[in-house]
Amino acid sequence: MDVYHRQMLDLVRAALNEDIGPGDITSLSCLLPDRIRAEIVAKSDGILSGVEAVTLAFQLVDSANRVNFLKQNGDRFRSGDRVTEIEGYNHTILTSERVALNFLGHLSGIATFTGQFVAKLKGHKCRILDTRKTTPGYRLLEKRAVLHGGGTNHRVGLYDMVLIKDNHIAVCGSVSEAVRMAREYLASADCRQQFGGGLDKVEIEVEVSTEPQLAEAIAAGVDRLLLDNQSVESLAALVGKARALKPDVKLEASGNVTLDNVTAIAATGVDFISSGAITHSAPSSDFSLRVTGAVT
Repeated sequence: MDVYHRQMLDLVRAALNEDIGPGDITSLSCLLPDRIRAEIVAKSDGILSGVEAVTLAFQLVDSANRVNFLKQNGDRFRSGDRVTEIEGYNHTILTSERVALNFLGHLSGIATFTGQFVAKLKGHKCRILDTRKTTPGYRLLEKRAVLHGGGTNHRVGLYDMVLIKDNHIAVCGSVSEAVRMAREYLASADCRQQFGGGLDKVEIEVEVSTEPQLAEAIAAGVDRLLLDNQSVESLAALVGKARALKPDVKLEASGNVTLDNVTAIAATGVDFISSGAITHSAPSSDFSLRVTGAVT
């Protein structure tokens, strides 16, 4: 089992334990165990994500529950669409309901919100990136939802990319010194021992906010520049300076990115726009489960 599926399994189990506790007292008190059919229906428009988590939520409570998704991750849905059919015992389906809908609504909300940003970039050679501003413990699931919405994943954590930000530069004293130290560490035996192989593929990105810093970072030969918290006007000026110094340098914009300004940011010529909002501020999609009849 890979890390993604292991994290999802742990999260769904924890969510079920949190919600069910010693048992679903309502279902146990007023329902005789009968086999039923049910369906999940969308109550909003969006992009689907969370198929595996929903299936797990029903099947961890009862492995005999049959879950059939009519749409898959990355598919668009409209309000009123049936997205899932479920067949099993009434007790176990209703016991799993809220946890399943919570995962489906949260992850589909991220995919949907990401898709809205992606649509704003149509016609521009620019990709929307996620960040590390994720719900604690949910990072891999939320980043997978970004992919379902058409976005691109940035670094997963602190271990898979060197991203030298303003505080690192302040401690090191300069951009060039921070880059020098990073390269020295990447080539060291200590780094290989801790992080293993493939270090030649680790990118170095540097956050810059002024033209002198930008020129210093390009001279140091970094892989990507992060242009953070810039107005559209100052961002355009920095992009022009960077392209004049090194036409193929990769440029990333971030900071206060919204649906209202993301198109203007893309028009400056950056290659990437990173947004924490697509994970931490995505509205949940709305779904409901309804029983459609008994299994005869």
